[in-house]
Amino acid sequence: MVCYLTTLLLGKEQSNMSNSIIIIGAGQAAASCAARLRQKNQSCEITIIGEEPHLPYQRPPLSKKYATGDMTLDQLLLRPEDWYEQNQISCISNQRVTSVDTTQKTATLENSETLSWDKLVFATGSKARALPDAIGGNLNSVYLLRSLDDADNFAGELLENRRVVIVGGGYIGLEAAAVCASRGLKVTLIEAADRILQRVACSNTSDWFRSLHTSRGVTIHEGVGLETFEGSEGKISAAILADGTRIDADFALVGIGIIPNAEIALDAGLEVEGGIIANEYCQTSNPDIYAAGDCAAFQYKDEVTRLESVQNAIDQAECAADNIAGEAREYKPYPWFWSDQYDVKLQIAGLNRGYDKIITRVGDREGSMAHFYFKGDTFLAVDAMNDPRTYMVGKKMLEAGKNITREQAADKSIQLKSLL
Repeated sequence: MVCYLTTLLLGKEQSNMSNSIIIIGAGQAAASCAARLRQKNQSCEITIIGEEPHLPYQRPPLSKKYATGDMTLDQLLLRPEDWYEQNQISCISNQRVTSVDTTQKTATLENSETLSWDKLVFATGSKARALPDAIGGNLNSVYLLRSLDDADNFAGELLENRRVVIVGGGYIGLEAAAVCASRGLKVTLIEAADRILQRVACSNTSDWFRSLHTSRGVTIHEGVGLETFEGSEGKISAAILADGTRIDADFALVGIGIIPNAEIALDAGLEVEGGIIANEYCQTSNPDIYAAGDCAAFQYKDEVTRLESVQNAIDQAECAADNIAGEAREYKPYPWFWSDQYDVKLQIAGLNRGYDKIITRVGDREGSMAHFYFKGDTFLAVDAMNDPRTYMVGKKMLEAGKNITREQAADKSIQLKSLL
């Protein structure tokens, strides 16, 4: 699909910007970058190139409202088709970029078409990590959940009393477990690490969500990995765990992390280390090429970091667009995340890396709670379960560079808002 506008340009004074900008990728970062570029300049050529046969769409609802039919495809789209037409943004869908030539400044598509660019943006996102074929990862009824097509396939399995095995106890796995359990399926979740959410949250938060899921009938196996899937004629029949446990299954979902799409950048000679390396201006090792979103790795608090969040995709993409427009703006991320499971909204502000102390604060509403992360006396992050006010205060404090003490976090007599 190609959508392109032919309406007249507005007669506004234009920013100093390159004539032709190509954005590789068609997700949140790509759409945000294109919108910001057009806001800065009404005459440059902007082309978005995506592998899927769809306009840019939201990914977080795929495992939740879209899979259950509570959100339509039109609602999933980040912008309607006529928005791209009205803003003279070309969208090339269902085409993969096979190579980028940094000397000739060209991008070649799988149909052999070659496009020229003055500036290039990698907004290639990430792909779901799959299980090896040798243990049944290629069975037809073993699903990943990263794309619209994945969600469509997954949605077709959501029938009451069916048996699903979910591999991976991170956000995707737990969100999918909540959807399946809410639809009356029999859900078993497998986590090879010692506990669910081990990579991203403290044991207190893990305990909270384990209790939530088991109260809804989900069976959770922690500290034991998948040995193999059994099946025939492409269909799964059971999951065999490393300890010999056999779990009957009608289908399975794999949520064991994502891998940044950096192969094309690496082949083009750009620096790649756990993602496409970008500096504080979102430039890669080639100053005419930028990176934003899940695919981009950058320095954050003295560590090379990738932030897998909608917030980062939007903010980093807009910063890249500003710098293409000549603003020389540094990207300063303020990480925040969320996860919806059943009637619970988990909201996270900050990154908890290096924490050595957890302070738990019971919320004002029944069932609400927050866990504050500290490294020494420094406030790092907060997990808030159905406690949006505590989350918002924590988020604002982190963004303002203000600290909260462990004593203040623990003291319910202190109104946290007064500390702002």
